[in-house]
Amino acid sequence: MNIHEYQAKALLKGYGAPVADGVAILSADEVDAAVGKLPGPLYVVKSQIHAGGRGKGKFKELPADAKGGVRLAKSADEVKAFVNEMLGNTLVTKQTGPAGKQVNRLYIEDGADIDRELYCSLLVDRTVGQVAFVVSTEGGMDIETVAEETPDKIVTVAIDPEAGVTAENIKTLNEALKLEGDAAKDGEALFPILYKAFVEKDMSLLEINPLIVMENGHLRVLDAKVSFDGNALFRHDDIRELRDTTEEDAKEIEASKYDLAYVALDGNIGCMVNGAGLAMATMDIIKLYGAEPANFLDVGGGASKEKVTAAFKIITADPAVKGILVNIFGGIMRCDVIAEGVIAAVKEVGLQVPLVVRLEGTNVEIGKKLINESGLNVIAADDLDDAAQKIVSAVKEA
Repeated sequence: MNIHEYQAKALLKGYGAPVADGVAILSADEVDAAVGKLPGPLYVVKSQIHAGGRGKGKFKELPADAKGGVRLAKSADEVKAFVNEMLGNTLVTKQTGPAGKQVNRLYIEDGADIDRELYCSLLVDRTVGQVAFVVSTEGGMDIETVAEETPDKIVTVAIDPEAGVTAENIKTLNEALKLEGDAAKDGEALFPILYKAFVEKDMSLLEINPLIVMENGHLRVLDAKVSFDGNALFRHDDIRELRDTTEEDAKEIEASKYDLAYVALDGNIGCMVNGAGLAMATMDIIKLYGAEPANFLDVGGGASKEKVTAAFKIITADPAVKGILVNIFGGIMRCDVIAEGVIAAVKEVGLQVPLVVRLEGTNVEIGKKLINESGLNVIAADDLDDAAQKIVSAVKEA
């Protein structure tokens, strides 16, 4: 689960991280009150969407030369002008895709005099099985670009979970970021704070880009991106309350109600598969034969008829779907249950696109019989390769 920048900063501030004062607003009527709470005269107006690259983004409704989704204002009047331009408009960044995201929230923050911009993130380093800091002196840039062009400027420091952030870790991080004086002292306090927040809140990513050294020599968290492990949200009621469903795909929200692993994609072939590995293989082979998957959907190993029915309805609700591939290998998951769910869903919502079904495993013959006797216009497949070729061909001919 992702949260907005202002929510991430409030969370980190609660742990003691150095964060500027700021106020989130949902309407232009709140601007005066927000500005009145900040010292000024320098303000930053930030679009709050779940996507990076906001500063370099462009608004669909504004001229091409208009400023992006993060703007520096030097007066209260300029803040108001920016708010009127940005709020409610669609911001397109390299992470939103061409459709962009509507800006429904803005964050007005106290400005900062920046001396240097740094990069700092925490993630789970699966190569060593530990939480690790990833830092670089090249803040403000895409870390992928830094990794490609100047990989020597990225330093990774894994943290022993039993020892926590040690003095040696802090020394390494300070040296990697070239922090001295007050900034180094701030680092001594900040790095343990970030690690504690990451672990206690079950984060999967904590990214500060940039972490700045101000002209007064102190550190400040200028931007913050936080993602949480969805499997751990049951023990974090406070984090669940931060969820903004307007930033999520409606189909993904519906899937979460049934505990389905669903991710919307840009293709036109809907996939319903059991098992994440088989789902990935199914998407790969669809691409191999020249088409694109419309989704990742894993119904899991113990799905019920109701769960399968819900999954099928979610797929068919996507207007981009021009064909559906059901690929089930029944181990714990029984093929007859899948068949019953597909039949129930088709009867409820109808079937307007080609459907290819490949079943194998537990109760496969019962499952095939149910489908064959259902009266549905279903294309049977013998194996995954056969299924992929048939659905791609059917979609192209439709």
